[in-house]
Amino acid sequence: MDLEAGYSPGAYGATSWRTTLILAYQSFGVVYGDLSISPLYAFKSSLSGTASVDADETEILGVLSLLFWTLTLVPLVKYAFIVLKAHDNGEDLIVLLACVILLGLFALQQCGTQKVAFMFAPIIITWLFCISSIGIYNIFRWNPYIYKGLSPFYIYKFFKVTQRNGWESLGGAVLCITGAEAMFADLGHFSQKSIKLAFISAVYPSLILTYMGQAAFLTQNKHVIEWHFYKSIPLFWPVFVAATLAAMVGSQAIISATFSIVKQCSSLGCFPHVKIIHTSRNIIGQIYVPEMNWILMILCLSVTIGFRSTTLIGHAYGLAVITVMFVTTCLMTLVIIVVWRKNLLLGLLFFFFFGSIEIVYASSCLVKVHEGGWVPLVLALIFMLIMYIWNYGIRKKYEFDIQNQVSMKWLLTLGPSLGVVRVRGMGLIYTELVSGVPSVFSHFVTNLPAFHQIVVFVSIRSIPVPHVQPTERFLLGRIGPKEYRIYRCVVRYGYKDVHETDVNFEDQLVLNMGEFIKNEAKSSASSAASEDSADDRMMVVRTSSHPAVKMVAMVSEIHQDGDRNHSGFQKNIETQNSGSCLNQFQPQRSVRRKQVRFELPESSQMDLSVKEELRELIQAKDAGVAYIMGHSYIKASGSSSLVKKLAINIGFNFLRRNCRGPAVALSIPHTSLIEVGMVYYV
Repeated sequence: MDLEAGYSPGAYGATSWRTTLILAYQSFGVVYGDLSISPLYAFKSSLSGTASVDADETEILGVLSLLFWTLTLVPLVKYAFIVLKAHDNGEDLIVLLACVILLGLFALQQCGTQKVAFMFAPIIITWLFCISSIGIYNIFRWNPYIYKGLSPFYIYKFFKVTQRNGWESLGGAVLCITGAEAMFADLGHFSQKSIKLAFISAVYPSLILTYMGQAAFLTQNKHVIEWHFYKSIPLFWPVFVAATLAAMVGSQAIISATFSIVKQCSSLGCFPHVKIIHTSRNIIGQIYVPEMNWILMILCLSVTIGFRSTTLIGHAYGLAVITVMFVTTCLMTLVIIVVWRKNLLLGLLFFFFFGSIEIVYASSCLVKVHEGGWVPLVLALIFMLIMYIWNYGIRKKYEFDIQNQVSMKWLLTLGPSLGVVRVRGMGLIYTELVSGVPSVFSHFVTNLPAFHQIVVFVSIRSIPVPHVQPTERFLLGRIGPKEYRIYRCVVRYGYKDVHETDVNFEDQLVLNMGEFIKNEAKSSASSAASEDSADDRMMVVRTSSHPAVKMVAMVSEIHQDGDRNHSGFQKNIETQNSGSCLNQFQPQRSVRRKQVRFELPESSQMDLSVKEELRELIQAKDAGVAYIMGHSYIKASGSSSLVKKLAINIGFNFLRRNCRGPAVALSIPHTSLIEVGMVYYV
């Protein structure tokens, strides 16, 4: 059964050029902040492994060629043209201007990607204009023939002269592409066309002109390598201000990318449940994750305060960037072969070409592991462990649920009463299963002497579209014979849909169940199937102009203290200081609340059995609705290994206790919630 029939996950298939241009403009403020500020340190870091002050023109041109071809092959060729197509200063004062900036940057995230992008885009665009203009100025002033350095021949001459020192300088050269991985990681926030358009038309040419200008300046000013960027600026203060602002927003690409990755991992069951806030009506990937925002802020502040050196941070960042790029190359190879179904030779060619480049860079970065490079390795290990433990526990729980589903034979042996007293009211049993009867039901029936006269197994499903029309939200089916009064309901929400409150949800559920009962009676095929199948086919229920159940609106007044009184007055007894009692009527502020009641239409031409079932549905709703949710405790079996016991009993249960529970996500009132505890031995 396809629960998402009629919905397309693509959000950008038919975007107009106007939308693409707007998204391209926004991408400057989110995607390219980190990549755009690389000229501040990349050239100097690339020369740090060589003779530095004594660097000759061959080394300078070699670094220029190295940076040019790195930018061309990795961000331009690999990411812009290939990967994007695969869419499914160490002093205390400076450390403190840095911490304040980070606090402000992370505090802004709750405004949403769209507002942040519009706020930051002018800063990055101004910065790109400044550095490209400075690059052109330096080229014409210092060395108009610097374009010769773009030849790859100078890379060969560079390594021939520098040898081992040149190889170590690759760890600095890789910094010229820091932030390039955000082009793919932030794809969900924008679109393929917009990211590619912004990079090809503005970011790439600006960076190339900047590095050419720096090389041209250094060929005539070899003694100022350490501060060459600021020494080459004709107007210092305007560019310094622009550089400071650009550096402030440089981390935005990683923050937004983290939100996207966490959301995808959570959807795949590889990360604990977190609160996800969608900040755009049109772009599905523009989200804000509060928990990850503050965790990321704490990590960034810890690294900034702990290292107090841009050199050590650069070593850590360089290793992290090149590792991510190599992983992307490996996964992209699988996409080319398995998903795109291209020739195996083409996939291997992609892997060996880009993989060999990234392995060479990684080998240079690994030398710096003891000088800051250990940080991303430790963080990666911690998050991989969390993800593996969570995914392992979820899989074991789901396997337990599948293997311990209640059989239809067992259900039929209980009879219409389910072996217990059927009391008035409606019981909504929440389950992750969309087929079969979960084991929590048999656990409840076995241990309690009564159950509701109407039982509905409810599954909530999120669909990757902004909104689901109310007429297409409910999928309904029946479990067992009609006299059992057991139903299944799959409720579909779009990512921008607000889940109804418990009252509204109950009303809509009753209306749709009434339509299902009426429509089912008209179809002899579904009626026959429902007699002998626990997994009857689901049908989309749409209310008609002649509904099976009539909803009548009522208005009641609720006073501030919660008591209802239609007169709007309440009799109060107040105790005076003298101890005497005074009976008096005082007007109270009341709130008018809309309520509904259900009844059958007066002139209804229905079968008597259908009328009886609808009447019973209305009576159950009037008697009250209870929300029943399984609260499972997963434990490793006694024969399990020590590693499994640690992973399940300690790791998974700790994560499960501290992540968001389904009751919070569904806004179920505590007074109507019944939690059924179960222990799963896996």
